[in-house]
Amino acid sequence: MEIKLVKRDLLVLLLIFSISFFLLGLFIDDFSLPDGMTVSNDRLVPIYKVDKSEKKVAITLDGMWGAKHTPELLEIFRKYNVNITFFFGGNWLEENPHLVKEIAANGHEIGNHSYTHPHMAKLSQEEIKQELNRTEELIKELTGRRPKLFRPPFGEYNNRLIKTSQQENYHVIQWSIDSLDWKDVSTDFIVKTVMEDIGPGEIVLMHNNGKNTAGALQRLIPKLQEQGYQIVPLSELIYEDNYYVESHSGIQKRHQGASNNER
Repeated sequence: MEIKLVKRDLLVLLLIFSISFFLLGLFIDDFSLPDGMTVSNDRLVPIYKVDKSEKKVAITLDGMWGAKHTPELLEIFRKYNVNITFFFGGNWLEENPHLVKEIAANGHEIGNHSYTHPHMAKLSQEEIKQELNRTEELIKELTGRRPKLFRPPFGEYNNRLIKTSQQENYHVIQWSIDSLDWKDVSTDFIVKTVMEDIGPGEIVLMHNNGKNTAGALQRLIPKLQEQGYQIVPLSELIYEDNYYVESHSGIQKRHQGASNNER
């Protein structure tokens, strides 16, 4: 009888503990879990896509390591008269200053991708600021322009990261189409992956040093242009103000009543 009571008491205690832990997650504003997961009662999300009626899309290239394919990429963009957005980390900027200057001189946009490429959802507010500011200073020094877009490494984020980035005057950017070029998949696979899901306001993720990225872009860009799409830098796709981001979809939308002329 005593053994049964002990077991029952343990089950009750376990139930109370489970309920308490669940309630704790509801009331903590920004509780970080492993691998960038977040429990929040007011979940913030980056911009994954932009609500657009015009056939405008953004191609974005992330760069942290390697510049072997960068000259070829720039030649492709010149050939098709296209400007895109690059997101570079601190080491890439430091190792390739001549390319950074050429990219900016060609009219492309350069965004912030952190300094050391850490798991930023695990960092403190001060550590996040340090990552942003060190890379920001490098970009300003090399291009004369302050970046206003930030893409978190690994696509990981939480409320603290987004709030801190916004306080530092950044728009936090994710993506709506992952080309999967980072897996060194074939050119055909990359083209098919992007074209299957393309639509107005999509943000395409690609990588500066992907093995088959240049070959895929050589085919993707004319395909998109033939279908009437305009490829623009992210700053020309997103809304600068009078907007909100849907927490369940990550789609950036203009507030009702905002002027069509506002960005």
